[in-house]
Amino acid sequence: MDASKRIEDMITAPLENLGYEVVRVQISGSQRQTLQVMAERLDGKPIVVEDCATISRTLSALFDVEDPISGAYTLEVSSPGLDRPLTRPKDFARFAGLEARIELRRLIDGRRRFRGKLAGLDNDTVRIDVDGTVVELPFAEIDRAKLILTDELLALAGAGDVQH
Repeated sequence: MDASKRIEDMITAPLENLGYEVVRVQISGSQRQTLQVMAERLDGKPIVVEDCATISRTLSALFDVEDPISGAYTLEVSSPGLDRPLTRPKDFARFAGLEARIELRRLIDGRRRFRGKLAGLDNDTVRIDVDGTVVELPFAEIDRAKLILTDELLALAGAGDVQH
């Protein structure tokens, strides 16, 4: 199990007890690593600076005991933002109809990158409409995916229909 997954497993329950859900855990950098924890509120309200501070304090205390990364690192807590990463199967269903970019671990139909409107989720298969053709992609093969900042996404966010 890689370090990001191990840390995600370690922090999921404590954050859920506080009313948050982990969106993504990512470790980057080589000299001084950065541990990025992206979270959102379980109640659907937008995450604010005070939420990030609460999460940071909780994780700092937990990491002081568990020490999940050897050596010095920086903890960064953030919200997913509007052009958020899509990391869980439910994200692909939740944001159906919005434009996204998906990158796969391996070629499917001669392609690794897809851009189009999300057409939902069917079991473990993500559906994306690419120029009028719905392509089915196995969730397990998705390396990276994120919403694309469009006028439609901005309008939904302005109306309060998309959490950021």
